[in-house]
Amino acid sequence: MDLVPALEEPLKKVLGPATAKVMAEHLGLHTVGDLLHHYPRRYEERGQLTHLADLPMDEHVTVVAQVADARLHTFASAKAPRGKGQRLEVTITDGSGRLQLVFFGAGVHKPHKELLPGTRAMFAGKVSVFNRRVQLAHPAYELLRGDAEETVETWAGALIPIYPATAKLESWKIGKALQTVLPSAQEAVDPLPESLRAGRGLVGLPEALLKIHRPHTKADVEDARARLKWDEAFVLQVALARRRHADAQLPAVARRPKPDGLLTAFDDRLPFTLTEGQRKVSAEIFTDLATEHPMHRLLQGEVGSGKTMVALRAMLAVVDAGGQAAMLAPTEVLAQQHHRSVTEMMGELAEGGMLGGAETATKVVLLTGSMGAAARRHALLDLATGEAGLVIGTHALIEDKVKFHDLGLVVVDEQHRFGVEQRDALRGKGKQPPHLLVMTATPIPRTVAMTVFGDLETSVLDQLPAGRSPIASHVVPAADKPHFLARAWERVREEVEGGHQAYVVCPRIGDEEDDPKKAGRKKSPEDEAERRPPLAVLDIAEQLAAGPLRGLRVEVLHGRMQPDDKDAVMRRFAAGEVDVLVATTVIEVGVNVPNATAMVIMDADRFGVSQLHQLRGRVGRGSAPGLCLLVTEMPEASPARQRLTAVASTLDGFELSRFDLEQRREGDVLGQAQSGTRSSLRMLAVIDDEEIIAEAREEAAAIVAADPELTGLPGLRTALEALLDEEREQYLEKG
Repeated sequence: MDLVPALEEPLKKVLGPATAKVMAEHLGLHTVGDLLHHYPRRYEERGQLTHLADLPMDEHVTVVAQVADARLHTFASAKAPRGKGQRLEVTITDGSGRLQLVFFGAGVHKPHKELLPGTRAMFAGKVSVFNRRVQLAHPAYELLRGDAEETVETWAGALIPIYPATAKLESWKIGKALQTVLPSAQEAVDPLPESLRAGRGLVGLPEALLKIHRPHTKADVEDARARLKWDEAFVLQVALARRRHADAQLPAVARRPKPDGLLTAFDDRLPFTLTEGQRKVSAEIFTDLATEHPMHRLLQGEVGSGKTMVALRAMLAVVDAGGQAAMLAPTEVLAQQHHRSVTEMMGELAEGGMLGGAETATKVVLLTGSMGAAARRHALLDLATGEAGLVIGTHALIEDKVKFHDLGLVVVDEQHRFGVEQRDALRGKGKQPPHLLVMTATPIPRTVAMTVFGDLETSVLDQLPAGRSPIASHVVPAADKPHFLARAWERVREEVEGGHQAYVVCPRIGDEEDDPKKAGRKKSPEDEAERRPPLAVLDIAEQLAAGPLRGLRVEVLHGRMQPDDKDAVMRRFAAGEVDVLVATTVIEVGVNVPNATAMVIMDADRFGVSQLHQLRGRVGRGSAPGLCLLVTEMPEASPARQRLTAVASTLDGFELSRFDLEQRREGDVLGQAQSGTRSSLRMLAVIDDEEIIAEAREEAAAIVAADPELTGLPGLRTALEALLDEEREQYLEKG
């Protein structure tokens, strides 16, 4: 069924090409339906003035206030030497504070006539400071004449909607455009089934759209919000439920491990016992592998909780059952690291077909893009013949040339770095769709897991293996207390003298990877004062080797080194031949050197919360306690510093991911950061609306089980088509 024509109408037909162009370019709105779903950010009440006292600096704001006084000054200037230059200064007030508006030159005439003392209006502009006074220069404004019919009609009586706006398109212009398209809301087809709406006392969609844009009371706004949140949660969960349903219809080969095969032999040679969490999650995975439909499971867990061990045991179970297993890593460094640790853990069990190999052994091959031709040929042959039971590699595994004998399981490490095409390409490599295990090292709040990874069953590892040591984390305020930084380097020396090793992490490489065109560009005073270039690996390594860490073995590791050189450095570091490794975030995930006990993160404020948590997880992996020092020049009151304090205060990744989500908009979590597309969530807040998301997931599962094609729910199908345009498909696929 096609979308409702009235809502599909292009805005240029309704509002004219000029306004439609600005709306498309600045707000991503193209149709009447898009505009109807551009909801107000907040509402101003008539008779209650906004707080001018707490205006954010340098932001585009909309305020409702009253003119206190207006003065026209005449002055001489280069353009008007005879004293004919004009400046209009208008002071507005809202009872909480005063704000100055400034108009210059030809722009003074209209406001001089209109902005008379006592006049109330909406003003929009960028907040700035001039001569130590807060001001709006040349703000746009809209008079609020309480008596005129048209104004009362336009601003809907008591509540004035304030829309997310831009400098090119003020809130009231969006409001006026909405006034034009609002009658079309009556034709909106409701996606929620009647039974669900009635059962939860939700208003219909046309009524919700009218109430969100033209509320008469606060209760109207609450009704509309409650309803529109349900739309977003429910339509998204139906899309995910249909994916789960479709996947469950696919055939797969059941893979059950042999009683005394490779897995048993591997477990017997482990020098430690598995944690209860690892055993529980393994049992969930083995149950899935034994079914004749493909497993789709997300394994998430704390940094260092032993996810790789759980994944490896699942891979060995599949090899036992006659299949092959592939592990996909996001970088070559990580693929090589996984390959090295897997072959070490397996010992003679990884020497299938070789002298000294155990009877149940298999072959473990590495496949990356930069391998030499001969090694690559060997690896491809081992995969095609089935000689290799396990393969670990980068996305080179997905290329057409790679053929498997019988691919039974795919383990994807760090899911969000692999998109829809890659997942499908791998799926096509098995005789039947292989089982899929997705690992993520970033703990995800339950609501985000339900919303973003809703097509996957979830297993959580929240217990650290025995023998893992605690990590002490501290913020080092380099600007306020330079002696703290000197002490940080002393601590690194102490760790090395105690027989341990350390990482120093920097935000960039340093051989001017920046755009050469920008290299000579003049920086603004703000850049100079506040945002010097990020500290670089090559510079810091040089300074440390010549200064505070003189005499220690310092080496560098970064993404633009040749793969063989990177591997050689990691091997030397793992073997204890390097004391201090100065690196970029290439060490962020999966790098395992138990003897490394200290980490200093330079310019730590330039990294995200989860990234800092990941990096910190590289130390404290052995029996000695770990130390992580977060170096920053940011002032104490800044949001960046608060982020670092949060990271230093807890080792609980789930708590940190929740904090991170509260600090950022959901759009960042569900939108660009995950998928490269705009988030479809406008009204739903994934942390606050946990209950709605959980209930919507249950309702969606029931509806899809009863009617997978949604034949009886045309409105829901329409909403799904709108959600699942090309961008959204990728968004859902990528998780």
